Amino acid sequence: MLLRLLHRALVLVASVLAASVLVFGFMRVLPGDPARVALGINASDEAVARLREQFGLDRPLVVQYLDWMRGLVTLDPGIEFVSKAAIGPQIADRLQVTLILVVTAMVLAVLVAVPVGIWMAVRHRHLDGLLMSALSQVGVAIPAFLAGIVLISVFAVRLRWVPSGGWVVPSQDPVGFLQRIVLPSVALAMVQAAVLARYVRSAVLDVLREDYLRTARAKGLRPVQALWRHGLRNAAVPVVTVLGLQLATLLIGAVVIEQVFVIPGLGSLLLDSVADRELLTVQTVVMVLVVATLLINFLVDALYLVIDPRLRTGSR
Repeated sequence: MLLRLLHRALVLVASVLAASVLVFGFMRVLPGDPARVALGINASDEAVARLREQFGLDRPLVVQYLDWMRGLVTLDPGIEFVSKAAIGPQIADRLQVTLILVVTAMVLAVLVAVPVGIWMAVRHRHLDGLLMSALSQVGVAIPAFLAGIVLISVFAVRLRWVPSGGWVVPSQDPVGFLQRIVLPSVALAMVQAAVLARYVRSAVLDVLREDYLRTARAKGLRPVQALWRHGLRNAAVPVVTVLGLQLATLLIGAVVIEQVFVIPGLGSLLLDSVADRELLTVQTVVMVLVVATLLINFLVDALYLVIDPRLRTGSR
């Protein structure tokens, strides 16, 4: 098991390095001089030359890449071209907000999707199971931003139960924090819960058709008891795969939701940096999102080894 974890860790490191080269290369092949883009078309040639020299843009690309990677490893990616604000503290502050939002949404989605998915599988030949399955299909088709707008219209504008947007630090105002996170987290969780519930239903249905579960039921266990004792562990493997993919999707979906609810997260920083032409900040934020996605995939692979003993012994 340790060798398999080590192998996956090496794949993770190689993937991060390959992704860093792609992100750096993509930002460099964009048309236009980064210094000219940052200062605007009316900047003098002298100002552009000073900025290029100050940020090392006049040096070879390999040197620029190594400097950027050294900054990422030491958590000091540098300062912005125009505002001269440090990039690292901005990303750290915004990343905390995004992680709180994403983790809250994922917890909500799992709490709803797992019991609903199991219910849909156990009751798949009954009217209530079919209705629940149809509702989950509708939920899959609703974009998160549209769900957010509807939630704001109903609960913030009409009923005035919660604020329509904004953010407060949980330690400073716990009640205000809960009031502001409920709508964006529900908007993000609705679609994810619908998708995850359908995968849970499919995985549990496959397990219910297995011979060992029929044997357990033949020994006198009720369907739910047999599923709980012998089936859920096997059904968890494909669900964990989808869970990892959805967590990565939530990170990207948070970019849009943060704009809808005016939340100062990583997505807002990315879009603001694009608007302000701070290309180094854009490059670093994109890399942070890529690393987070790869790290989630690594954790999912590690979880496979814990859930499925066949992977630890290499029997499949």
